[in-house]
Amino acid sequence: MRKIILCLLLLVAFVSVQAQKREFRGAWIQCVNGQFQGLSTATMQNTLRYQLDELQKDGVNAIIFQVRPECDALYESKIEPWSRFLTGQQGQAPSPYWDPLQWMIDECHKRGMELHAWINPYRAKTKVTHELAANHIACRDPKRVFEYDGLYILNPGMPENRDYICEVVKDIVSRYDVDGLHMDDYFYPYPAAGCRIPDETQFAAYNNGIRDLGDWRRYNVSLFVEQLYKVVHETKPWVKVGISPFGIYRNKKNAAIGSNTNGLQNYDDLYADVLLWVNNGWLDYCVPQLYWEIGHKAADYDTLIKWWNQYAGNRPLFIGEDIERTVKAADLHNPRINQMPAKMSLHKQLPNVKGTVLWYAKAAVDDTGNYGTMLRKSYWKYPVLHPDMSFISKKTPGKVKRMKAMWIDNDYVLFWTAPKGKSWENTAVKYVVYRFAKGEKVNLNDPAKIVTITSDTYYKLPYATGKEKYTYVVTALNRLQNESKAKKKTVKL
Repeated sequence: MRKIILCLLLLVAFVSVQAQKREFRGAWIQCVNGQFQGLSTATMQNTLRYQLDELQKDGVNAIIFQVRPECDALYESKIEPWSRFLTGQQGQAPSPYWDPLQWMIDECHKRGMELHAWINPYRAKTKVTHELAANHIACRDPKRVFEYDGLYILNPGMPENRDYICEVVKDIVSRYDVDGLHMDDYFYPYPAAGCRIPDETQFAAYNNGIRDLGDWRRYNVSLFVEQLYKVVHETKPWVKVGISPFGIYRNKKNAAIGSNTNGLQNYDDLYADVLLWVNNGWLDYCVPQLYWEIGHKAADYDTLIKWWNQYAGNRPLFIGEDIERTVKAADLHNPRINQMPAKMSLHKQLPNVKGTVLWYAKAAVDDTGNYGTMLRKSYWKYPVLHPDMSFISKKTPGKVKRMKAMWIDNDYVLFWTAPKGKSWENTAVKYVVYRFAKGEKVNLNDPAKIVTITSDTYYKLPYATGKEKYTYVVTALNRLQNESKAKKKTVKL
């Protein structure tokens, strides 16, 4: 009897793993590695277009695109200068002229992908930048930044810097049709030997009664995160705010809540209290960078993904995956294969893990270690919806109307009419089309039955002999991908 119960439990677990209809499948496209420098406008567009086409085949449904690496812009801005990572010289506009952020939004939306604009909030100059434009914040107001190990950092202890970053973010969100606003782990700088953060003056002026310097620095960053979250949602409520922290919150030797690890810590070393932000709802998704291997001595992947699943489930949790390190590491139980299957299995088993973000996009495009091939053939074979974010809004569009199949020239096409919507919450922007064979139970929780997620109000049917009967189901999605009730149509193909 116990064996029967165990088999049933395993079967239920297997079915639940296979039937994950909502999942964030993201990829980071960065500029600070210099991959776009020296490229003409046409060459860069062709490079990005190819990457997006391959990522679409891999099943990616969201691109996180770096647009502000050092208080600069890969978009048209009246606040900050053009980025040297785009043109080679900070402040110089691209020629022939184009706006990479707007172009990426258009290209991603054409492919059914979301575009999340990725900014580095406090970093004002990287180590490899040697010349700043005259309108750069560090040139306009040098007292606003401090130098640290070759970097310039907007001083988080100055309230005007929080306001300044939020001004930049509001400008992006209000002028561009982005789906998300994304930040990585650059708040206070990563510790460097012999370097000191020069913020004593600000601590004396703005400590707000906080006596401990570390607590005050965490307070500064948390004030900023809360302020930015409000600015984004007051500007456009549907735009998601995401943060990608370093993979260790705290080590157990420093705090009882910590993980059984031994490495740099968000809380103690970067002054980033990520759990506070998650539990207070100051972000819409969290992507810890778990770039290590399963079995890593200081930062075991298995330990960390289970820790984040346990403590950071108050907001959708996505896992930042290092493709190259994953495929170079051997599976602990079968050294003939890499660690991709074991890591993907952990993703599916842990209930609070709602997605993955690939570091970095080009590694998937290049199919490093067959990673991209495995995504498109197995793990991300079927299209899925984005994770539920009904904590922003629970409203859905109405059902689609007037659904019918018609011959148009030589094509048999399923048409429908969009439901009426008076606000962003009940306006349909995409549609999910499901297909079920004769006698097959209609199950909208099975992603294998999704044939497309489209912004069109029609779908070209795969007509064959006209003898096989199928049921097609169409639902409507709003900007949060909240799904409407279903509309059915039976056709013969």
